[in-house]
Amino acid sequence: MCDYCTRREFLQTGVAAGLLLTSATYTHAWAAEPKPVQPRGKSRICVIFTGPPGPAERGWNADAQQLEAMKTRLAKAERDLGNVELIIGNSNSNEETAAVLKKAGPKAPVLAINLNIFSLTRVVTPILEGGHPMVVFSLPASGHDWMYAHRWQRQGHRVTLFPTSDYNELERAIRLLRVIPMLQQSRILLFPPARGTAPAQSPEEIKKRLGAEVVAVKESDFDALISGANDQAVRAEADRWTKRAKAIIEPSAEDITKAARITVALQRLVEEQQAQGLAIGTCMGWLPKGFPCLGFARLRDAGVPAACEGDMDSLLTMLLFQYAFDQAGFQGNATFDTSRNVLWTAHCTAPLKMEGINSQEAPYLLRGHSEVGGSGCVPEVQYRLGQVITRGKFVNLDTILVSTGKIIEVPRQSIRACRTQIVTEVRDAAKMAVNWSSAIDTEDAMTLLHRVVFYGDHLDSTQHLARLMGLRVVEEG
Repeated sequence: MCDYCTRREFLQTGVAAGLLLTSATYTHAWAAEPKPVQPRGKSRICVIFTGPPGPAERGWNADAQQLEAMKTRLAKAERDLGNVELIIGNSNSNEETAAVLKKAGPKAPVLAINLNIFSLTRVVTPILEGGHPMVVFSLPASGHDWMYAHRWQRQGHRVTLFPTSDYNELERAIRLLRVIPMLQQSRILLFPPARGTAPAQSPEEIKKRLGAEVVAVKESDFDALISGANDQAVRAEADRWTKRAKAIIEPSAEDITKAARITVALQRLVEEQQAQGLAIGTCMGWLPKGFPCLGFARLRDAGVPAACEGDMDSLLTMLLFQYAFDQAGFQGNATFDTSRNVLWTAHCTAPLKMEGINSQEAPYLLRGHSEVGGSGCVPEVQYRLGQVITRGKFVNLDTILVSTGKIIEVPRQSIRACRTQIVTEVRDAAKMAVNWSSAIDTEDAMTLLHRVVFYGDHLDSTQHLARLMGLRVVEEG
């Protein structure tokens, strides 16, 4: 058990104390689709254009038309993302750089856009000395300053480079830069015990390295939210899952209702406490009251990562990718078939909306939990064949394990292992099996086993994000 699970400051303040004040009943009814919980403020990002634009015929510079196109695309990104505030300025000296940084705030991430040859190198010192994570965006032929971005990174600064003519990459840069301030505004609820790598089990280390707050929840206090769940909301939630399912295999009406009650109570908890993430360390013992697997799926669909088995590494992985890409993750167990060069991922909870809160739901069956004799109610989600995926895990608060693959098989109805399953073709399954979890120093099976799957190829973005956060990347497979 983690060392902080019984600490008084976690059990007598925050969520644990707050739940004791909750009325035994409440009339809150969950709407058809829950509202995502956002971090507590917009993420400030400093955008600095360095140097003056040059003529269109030009030497080594960006021109005025390109400058306006970049400003227009940045404005669109700020508007579309909705949770960032761009502090934009121009700098021709270190003093002007310092002034823009002061306006944005200490440690604000920086998007530096060079407009003229060697303009950035002349004004970058306050950014580097101030420890600001920085993306350097460099249009082709806008100068030679791009060469220095990774030299600064190799010197220990948190810098990465986007050398491209694609203005849409400005939004990708903003998405990655916002991860750091979003983490600093995040609150994570934990039903102890926590599991995972040692640093990820420590709320002090998470606060120190990422800025996120971890608050423990006493399961006995959460029982009040379960018993007080509004019956109308529970019926609506049960009906929703029942009517949209392709089929109901094992669960009884009582199983579905119990799971729906947990779902409503979990949503109530997250809304009341304005939490951005949730981990439950005792979920396998919840069957008498109702498994949380449907509730986890609904939270992830609403943009709130929720981790099984108290796996804090997987939770933080989902949080990183949610903030960077607005996508939910499928946390699961791994098993290989080297004869087919594939890796399976399987678990009994999985999001329906893998491409974001406004995306279409994947089809699903309602099943009993495979590891407890088919009792309870969990979703068996049928993900998209042919879909490219990224599989990853953020471990030890300093390393991202990552690989890519393609879904080549999804069972019509699973017969072994956990319910939701995908079979993914990978680069080299034999090599991947040999090196599996080699970067993790533990013998805990769950910590070694779990990975989180996301739709899309995010390998390049993961490398950029790691540079901005001072992390290392280990490509598995």
